[in-house]
Amino acid sequence: MRYRSDPAQIRGAIAPLFTPFSDDGDVDHDGLRAMVRWQLANGSRGISIGGSTGEPSSQSVAERAEAIRTVASEVSDTVPFLPGTGSAKLDETLELTSVAGEAGADAVLIITPYYTRPTQEALYSWYSTVAREFPSLPIVAYNVPVRTAVEIAPDTFARLYRDHDNIVGIKETTKDFEHFSRVMHLCGKDLLMWSGIELLCLPLIALGGVGFISALSNIAPATVARTYDAAVAGDWDTARELHYGVHPLVDLLFAETNPAPAKWLMAQRGLISSGFVRPPLLPLSEKGQQRVCELAARAERYLTPVDEGNPA
Repeated sequence: MRYRSDPAQIRGAIAPLFTPFSDDGDVDHDGLRAMVRWQLANGSRGISIGGSTGEPSSQSVAERAEAIRTVASEVSDTVPFLPGTGSAKLDETLELTSVAGEAGADAVLIITPYYTRPTQEALYSWYSTVAREFPSLPIVAYNVPVRTAVEIAPDTFARLYRDHDNIVGIKETTKDFEHFSRVMHLCGKDLLMWSGIELLCLPLIALGGVGFISALSNIAPATVARTYDAAVAGDWDTARELHYGVHPLVDLLFAETNPAPAKWLMAQRGLISSGFVRPPLLPLSEKGQQRVCELAARAERYLTPVDEGNPA
């Protein structure tokens, strides 16, 4: 947790891992370890687990806690570790956040409580409770209204950012790019903001964002890392070439519900043993498999080979 005292170091391409399962549906911890090794070998500057791509709502608290411990052990302080610990229930959020803190997380990613559609004042109270409970742990809010049916308004997040020193940043996963700008304008240049929308990752750098937490890293970590590195170095020609080059891979990720397409592809390529997704998701359909193969072929040069980094 060497980055905990200086969360501004948590920047660059952070990989939000999907959770590999066996064909029987159990969490595959060996697969998790292999994924972490592959990510680190291919340029990812941080690791996350337990976000939307990780299917957290289909797992028990105990399963999520054990996955956090597994990933923390494999990361072993080599890069920042930013696990998702949010839930629709406050007690579960507090429990998982405690687990992450004890496991050595550098910061935690807290999704807005989903399904219940709380008011903005309720969201302020929710995040304030977590912040007060863990005053020494950096907290990153996770705004993903397409998943949660509620959005953290810019004014609400700015109030949280002002009132709690340990609320240090936000992952914005909304296609409303004006929202990004308004949050940044209200909070100032020291705010840590990451994009979770693949095709808004590069534009965010121009606004002052510090990195990407993109599902694309599950299949193309080297390309995602190179895009960030090129942008911050001012090599915009390279950054734009990579940005436009991965468009077919972004379409691949969402050929059916994320993360089923990425899991199927990476099982085919040998990184994980199974493309299993838990209900209510279904494994990638035959039509989806054809679509994924077509899109992968169109952008093969941007996919990261599994044997790079020797994950086994």
